[in-house]
Amino acid sequence: MKKIEHIGIAVKDIEASNDLFGKLFNKNHYKTETVESEGVMTSFFKVGPNKIELLQATHDESPIAKFIEKKGEGIHHIAFAVEDIVSEIERLKGEGFRMIHEKPKKGADNKLIAFLHPKATNGVLIELCQDIDK
Repeated sequence: MKKIEHIGIAVKDIEASNDLFGKLFNKNHYKTETVESEGVMTSFFKVGPNKIELLQATHDESPIAKFIEKKGEGIHHIAFAVEDIVSEIERLKGEGFRMIHEKPKKGADNKLIAFLHPKATNGVLIELCQDIDK
């Protein structure tokens, strides 16, 4: 794992949250994107060398909707950049980690993604990210 790629925050209303975090960071979000396969609309902020991803559910059955229903708005996941997501998935499985995604899939921000199950990581949802053009 190279670095923290972004921190994901689950929100009920992405427009209101864009206003809130825009004021907090003193800048506007630079990108919004819908990821149909995950049932989310995303919005990204660049804060220094870091990124913050806001996530709003696009339907009641999405993982974000279920997260907010259970835990409320707040930090949803921490994403780490990796060089080779397929190799990293295999390495982690070999170390005994349980994966939500056994194979990478297309995510937001031009990334291949895969999540580790939070039961395997002390309750923290971990996302692996690799730039698609790698």
